[in-house]
Amino acid sequence: MPGPVACDLSARARRRRRLLQALAGLSLGLPRLAAADESSSDVTPPQQNDWLVFAFGDRAGERIAPGDLAVGAKQAFAYPKDAMTGEVRSGTRLNQVVVVRLDAAAFTSETLARSAEGVVAYSGVCSHTGCDVTDWFADVRRLKCPCHESEFDPSDGARVIGGPAPWQLAALPLKIVDGKLAVAGAFEGRLGFLQPGLDPFTPL
Repeated sequence: MPGPVACDLSARARRRRRLLQALAGLSLGLPRLAAADESSSDVTPPQQNDWLVFAFGDRAGERIAPGDLAVGAKQAFAYPKDAMTGEVRSGTRLNQVVVVRLDAAAFTSETLARSAEGVVAYSGVCSHTGCDVTDWFADVRRLKCPCHESEFDPSDGARVIGGPAPWQLAALPLKIVDGKLAVAGAFEGRLGFLQPGLDPFTPL
């Protein structure tokens, strides 16, 4: 018969094993849970003719005009807004985009085709682990993720310039409607982010 110490160790080992199994199951379930949530009716991805509105700050919810963005200035965060219902599609971070205005003469042909008066829009969620792409290198006109220092070139389709990001940011084509920015089409490119040890998370 095992003694009290051996029984105690065995019980602890079983509890530890159950905890690890539960954590493993939870981590493996995250993409599926997120995908199910992202596909619900209140998180519709950007639609053609949606307006772009400021996501945060004093002007949150207001439509964005190219003139609201200084050439070469730090990116602004935006959400699409249904032009018919007025609903801001902010139910998922994957609808969050960064908009930046640059000298269109530096754009690649594909980037130019998706731009509107020098403004380009990309997913605001880094393709590495899903952090917000909040930083900006003004001297080289690059977007940067502060979490692991991935850098993206907005003049060239948000191509990865440095860091661990596995793919470029998805691009959102733009057009001008009544002097304001509007969505010209669906996201182009891979939307979502890579979770280490898991399959790529691309729910939309």
